[in-house]
Amino acid sequence: MTDNIESSRIVTASRVISAPADRIFELIADPAEQPRWDGNDNLAKSAAGQRVRAVGDVFVTTLTIGSDRENHVVEFEEGRRIAWRPSEPGQPQPGHLWRWEIEPVDATSARVTHTYDWSELTDEQRFVRARATTENKLMASLDRLAELAERG
Repeated sequence: MTDNIESSRIVTASRVISAPADRIFELIADPAEQPRWDGNDNLAKSAAGQRVRAVGDVFVTTLTIGSDRENHVVEFEEGRRIAWRPSEPGQPQPGHLWRWEIEPVDATSARVTHTYDWSELTDEQRFVRARATTENKLMASLDRLAELAERG
């Protein structure tokens, strides 16, 4: 695999949101909030009470197609960073990752970076969907997240 192919499998979008970093992070770290801001229109629901607190946590979301996904938290820094690898329940993780990073600009705003990394994805049947996860889709999530966070 060349560096060019590798880098094409990491998609990132970033923007400043006019809301405190902790408010933004709560919307991301609480899976019950995620369907409200999902720009991929992929998430239908997620049960309350699954707020992520550490690496190793697993939360379950239900997709719009009706199937569940276990999301295995692999990076976590309270208020700053969270990343998870989804998988079908009880199945190995296929190798893609969703990451959110929050960098406070000041007390009332933060730069939020959203990354979809499928550089380790091995299931070729998932490649079409992975390729469809573009910067625009990530920006749609950021824009929806901003709308919710800025409303308070």
